Amino acid sequence: MPTNTAFRALADPTRRDILHLLSQGDMTVAQVAARFPMTRAAVKKHLTLLEQGGLIVSTARGRERINRLNPAGLSPVASWIEALDTAWDTRLAALKSAIEKDTP
Repeated sequence: MPTNTAFRALADPTRRDILHLLSQGDMTVAQVAARFPMTRAAVKKHLTLLEQGGLIVSTARGRERINRLNPAGLSPVASWIEALDTAWDTRLAALKSAIEKDTP
């Protein structure tokens, strides 16, 4: 999944809360909706964006849709953050070296 869709899905605090909820176990749309002060349709829209971002997987079980966390969906986000972290580490190491060099 492209990183942009994952970030779009993570941009909303409700979706982040839903991800945290699903990290504790698989849930139906109704079970997720029971935890939030919004309509079931609104929760379904959030779940759809999370699925499009590759962060959850939704499967049919009879008439219900079971939603589960897809930890691999966070890989593009983690890679992006790691690249920035590496860049900052390099810059901070250069700054530290420069300071130590100029310190008597």
